Amino acid sequence: MERLRTKYLRLLATVDTRKKRFLFNKINWSDRLIIIKGQRGTGKTTLLLQYIKTTFKDTTETLYISLNDIYFSNNSLSGLAEEFVTDGGRFLFIDEVHRYKNWSEELKNIYDFYPELHLIVTGSSALAFYINKADLGRRASVYELPELSFREYLNFAYDTAFEVFDFEDILKNHEKFALEINAQIKSVKLFREYLQSGAYPFFLEGREKYPEKLEAVMDTVIESDIPALENISFESRIKLKKLLLLMASTSPFKLNISELSRKIQTSRDMLTKYLELLNKAGVIKFLSTEGIGYTLIRKPDKIYFSNSNLIHAIHNPVNTGTVRETFFLNQLSVHHNVAYPKTGDFFVDKKYTFEVGGKGKSSNQIKLLKNAFLAIDETAYGYKNKIPLWLFGFLY
Repeated sequence: MERLRTKYLRLLATVDTRKKRFLFNKINWSDRLIIIKGQRGTGKTTLLLQYIKTTFKDTTETLYISLNDIYFSNNSLSGLAEEFVTDGGRFLFIDEVHRYKNWSEELKNIYDFYPELHLIVTGSSALAFYINKADLGRRASVYELPELSFREYLNFAYDTAFEVFDFEDILKNHEKFALEINAQIKSVKLFREYLQSGAYPFFLEGREKYPEKLEAVMDTVIESDIPALENISFESRIKLKKLLLLMASTSPFKLNISELSRKIQTSRDMLTKYLELLNKAGVIKFLSTEGIGYTLIRKPDKIYFSNSNLIHAIHNPVNTGTVRETFFLNQLSVHHNVAYPKTGDFFVDKKYTFEVGGKGKSSNQIKLLKNAFLAIDETAYGYKNKIPLWLFGFLY
């Protein structure tokens, strides 16, 4: 454990606590078992280290570990927990939990056997599928850390201090909000920047390396994270990459199982499996009339990438319409129910219909609907039911 502690303290010394994700202040850190899930690269590790550094003057009761560490190839998590508690440890921070076999069962046992121990755990978006399986649901407080909002990106990149806006306040007061924000920034220019390279906080490490880092993230998801969920062959991993390329080059992706399985030369059953694995890993989202789904039992009307940066990283040139809709779904789905409507692009909270488009977008398609709005790209200001698309990036 001494080597693990040395690694932990070295990491802790380097972490910057000035810029924190929105979730930092939403978590009830006093809970005994906290699980933070989310896509790779969203800042979960930094969140843990920032909490430790800003909370504990004395770190002797704390330990941060990554279950991707070679130490756990020959040592168990339960054994480490026992040694840690015996030495007086009270706060165990566990990163990359999905990389450890039978993590959920061991975590449940540790929670039950060491009532004085606080466990703060992070892992991939797929954790939700295993939490209930191990009866962790009633023990754990579960949070999800999504990609950066446009608001967070501005605050991180340009040292602004923009606050969150309520969704319904945006609908009613978007003209006022747009005036206030545009007095401080060039919204349209910076929004274009965000759509291409602003969804992950590692842009702070250098913009010139951002595309390379994002490709590395995607490669790790396919080569390591997904195989940790389910044992898939090298050939299957190649087909996952081919599937992503095909989706990124297509206008908002409507699912045709037969055509898609033919294009990537696989069976319908295997294609369904590939799509569900990508969905579990947080790379794509299934959208249906019921909302965002987790399986293909109910065929989704459309499939979207999790965020627009992934589209830019995988295929160039991008489809502008796909990028716009992807952003809207990405930002709204964090705190709101988003479904596919009979008319329009999105149906939010079972009440509001949205059509997403560029400056020339007409409201003809939704003009007879109540509570219908246009989310318009490439405009700094809106008018009446026409709302700048970028403003929906201030919801968290």
